[in-house]
Amino acid sequence: MAVAVTTKTAWKLQEITAHSSNVSSLVLGKSSGRLLVTGGDDCRVNIWAVNKPNCIMSLTGHTTPIESLQINPNEELIVAGSQSGSIRVWDLGAAKILRTLLGHKASICSLDFHPFGSFVASGSLDTNIKLWDVRRKGCVFRYKGHTEAVRCLRFSPDGKWLASAADDHTVKLWDLAAGKIMFEFTGHTGPVNIVEFHPNEYLLASGSSDRTVRFWDLEKFQVVSCIEEQATPVRCVLFNPDGCCLYGGCQDSLRVYGWEPERCFDVVLVNWGKVADLSICNSQLIGVSPAQSTVSSFVVDLSRITKSDSVPRGLIRDNEPLVPPTPTGSSLRRIYDRPSTSCSKPQRVKHNSESERRSPSSEDDRDEKESKAEIQNQEDYKEIFQPKNAISRTPPRHNEPFPAPPEDEPVAAKDAVKLSQAADAQPLVPKQELPDPVQRPPTASSTPLTRTEPSVIPAARNEPIGLKASDFLPAVKNQSQSELVDEEAMSQIRKGHETMCVVLTSRHKNLDTVRAVWSITDIKSSVDSAVAINDLSVVVDLLNIVNQKASLWKLDLCTIILPQIEKLLQSKYESYVQTGCTSLKLILQRFLPLITDILAAPPSVGVDISREERLHKCRLCYKQLKNISNIVKNKSGLSGRHGSAFQELHLLMAVLE
Repeated sequence: MAVAVTTKTAWKLQEITAHSSNVSSLVLGKSSGRLLVTGGDDCRVNIWAVNKPNCIMSLTGHTTPIESLQINPNEELIVAGSQSGSIRVWDLGAAKILRTLLGHKASICSLDFHPFGSFVASGSLDTNIKLWDVRRKGCVFRYKGHTEAVRCLRFSPDGKWLASAADDHTVKLWDLAAGKIMFEFTGHTGPVNIVEFHPNEYLLASGSSDRTVRFWDLEKFQVVSCIEEQATPVRCVLFNPDGCCLYGGCQDSLRVYGWEPERCFDVVLVNWGKVADLSICNSQLIGVSPAQSTVSSFVVDLSRITKSDSVPRGLIRDNEPLVPPTPTGSSLRRIYDRPSTSCSKPQRVKHNSESERRSPSSEDDRDEKESKAEIQNQEDYKEIFQPKNAISRTPPRHNEPFPAPPEDEPVAAKDAVKLSQAADAQPLVPKQELPDPVQRPPTASSTPLTRTEPSVIPAARNEPIGLKASDFLPAVKNQSQSELVDEEAMSQIRKGHETMCVVLTSRHKNLDTVRAVWSITDIKSSVDSAVAINDLSVVVDLLNIVNQKASLWKLDLCTIILPQIEKLLQSKYESYVQTGCTSLKLILQRFLPLITDILAAPPSVGVDISREERLHKCRLCYKQLKNISNIVKNKSGLSGRHGSAFQELHLLMAVLE
């Protein structure tokens, strides 16, 4: 039977159960595009080959959830940062831990390997950036300047600069040799989640929660262009290897950007949800996204998408990079001066005057002895990390592209008969019932667990919590009665329809009331009306709007909202908790210094009514914040995103203790 040529642009490649608990971080190898590393709330780091079902290696040693991961350019080392602030570096070829790095006081949010030297950069919730020398087991330099969590770090292709993106809405460029900041890029109106250097030119791209992608000129230190997104923020970005365009991973879509002038060349719909990382291999873009304990990988055929406004003329040779035409009106930028080989003279890096290096201690040695690398698939491990005829330890560079699934097209009559006969002869086995080709130990992270109803209901999920479709359908008395009458099925499904309509209608009516009050009076009155309705869902909807504009917040508004935040933080709904954390963070950043200063000020002489009113509001807010601080302190030990959010709030509320 002839095989039809596929015309798919994007497809789902694989879904694996990566950990026994929620997946908290993951990263793809950028060199091969086929190495996947996942970190979970189970404190394990698992190594996978893309499109292979079994875990190759499982790394243990961390005692708190893994918050950040990175693979070095040669794909020989892995660094993992945990919620407690500890960092561990692993040698994949030797299957052992190389270094344990301690120094951060809060969760590790970002990591990156130097392109040539043996350095690792780490950004933390404690707002500090540290540069570590892996060989000497110590901190080389600490960069201070951000005021909130550092979400992303990237070394420049020539290894001379370090770019950092943070929740304080800024992107900073650091000079490693001078040990100081070169420039601070401002312009984003929300937390900056991702930053990426152009592979050749002095150009930097950044993506923010404000739903924009900005391009920065690193010679003139100014914005080149700004692309505004109306749908969802860009979660990860990756330049094409030849630098002709930027790929942006958004919610359920891939976007292809140009910057001079700013435009979107193409949009590809990909059902990957909240994509976490991208890499390129064999003219295919690989994207991975977590969903609770599973990780799904997706493929986009780059040969089928638009990367520029015009098609280059002339022959395109396989051994020559594609050079896009220079956009009209754009100036040529400088290109990075890379060392000829990775073995050239060591990179010059500024050291602290007071060295923060820590000499190896017995405690570190004990930590490294307790850290283990469990090889769960010897065959794949030897093939990838210990090949006989190659120096590289990464997956083979010249693998065939991942095949696309066949299109749903009509089959020739003769072939259709063969297929139907084969289907009758052998029943299909569901994918999830296939036996695992490699027997795993009971402690393996992919061991299936009994599904229980969680104490916190996730904000995004693929199926209802604790519900099964069979519960809504009448029991089948006879096994032969496999089909239900349409009317019976619809009547069962519609059982709760009217009740749900009543609930949603009531909520819509309440929101209309709040909006009408806001349009007539002010935000304080509308918040009062929302609280009076006594429905937390209405309060959440209103706060999601108010949180978008910090200028709406006033001190008297805090006195009304703080009791509602206390309820939201104890809710079982993840979306309610997230909204409560966001509102509390805004209040702490804008008003906590004011509240503490006013309460610490000496009493005034005479009668000052406005000051007395302000003092009364501050006392009320302080009392409410003290109550909330106990909840935050108790929840700061949680794992995953909740734990990170509460840990950050706990740091901000430290002055209350």
